[in-house]
Amino acid sequence: MERPVVVLVPEPQRSSRIFTEDVRSELERRFTVIDLEGKPKGLDDVLAEALAIVGQPDLPAARLQRAPRLRALLNVEGNFYQNVDYPLCFERGIYVLGCGPAYAQAVAEYSLGLALDLARGISREDRAFRANRERYVLEGNGDAVLLRHAAVGMIGFGNLGRALLPLLAAFRATVRVYDPWLPASVLEEAGAVPSGLAELLAESTFVFVLATVTEESENLLGGAQLDLLAPGARLVLVSRAPVVDYDALLDRAAAGRLLAAIDVWPEEPVPSDHRARELDGVVLSAHRAGGIPEAFYEIGRMVLDDLTLIAGGLPPVRMQIASRELVGRYRNRPAG
Repeated sequence: MERPVVVLVPEPQRSSRIFTEDVRSELERRFTVIDLEGKPKGLDDVLAEALAIVGQPDLPAARLQRAPRLRALLNVEGNFYQNVDYPLCFERGIYVLGCGPAYAQAVAEYSLGLALDLARGISREDRAFRANRERYVLEGNGDAVLLRHAAVGMIGFGNLGRALLPLLAAFRATVRVYDPWLPASVLEEAGAVPSGLAELLAESTFVFVLATVTEESENLLGGAQLDLLAPGARLVLVSRAPVVDYDALLDRAAAGRLLAAIDVWPEEPVPSDHRARELDGVVLSAHRAGGIPEAFYEIGRMVLDDLTLIAGGLPPVRMQIASRELVGRYRNRPAG
């Protein structure tokens, strides 16, 4: 039988980063793979035969109309950009799939590490030690707190929040969650306390910012919201930069009102003269939370599994199926 056609247009991702040799070989055994990495202009020549497109090239209505066999668009970069006619995809029964679940565990573990750093000043005191400014015992622990039994807040409870919550169970923390897209019963079933944003900020010693970017969540945390945090609160930002007003956040970190760990930035690479580099109350991270080899290779395995199901007339189960009600609301931007 003729093998279904799968077109790879992975930019800005790379095929070699997401497919191990074994997974790539199996993909080519099951499908006719047309690899357009570095050659995206060739897509128009193969659209008519494609069962699936792995990547997220521009797919306006006119282009989709030239792909009568298309059953799936598999995003392997991690953001749903507004360069696709999503309503037409849903109208035609084309699956729109995202790779977000592949990053969730890596981001969750890294977020926990950042929170522990903020709790105990690990990286700050390491810098001091290397500069012959170390402080011993209590002198270096004046602002240290425990995560155990702490009041924790999560802003957003998607893939990242669901992966992080079990890691916090060992600390027996009280976890409040603000997520306006979920009913309270879902949060309660997971073991979290449903909360409004103001309550969460006022009551939490640790706040994890895990929300995606929509028109509603852009600049969700401005100065007024950050001022609700108790003095000495710890904020971990690992999801999307536009959720937070960075000037307001850094102003308060500079004033000693809060401590912050930041993994995502409005501009990447971060300028060499950015004032965050000089703030001892900020743990700096260069968008490293999710992008580890295990996570990238998991994307490839997810792609292979779901393509196999779709080709067999079954629904995908590994990647995240985009919702028609939500995908057009995302305002995510490319990673730096």
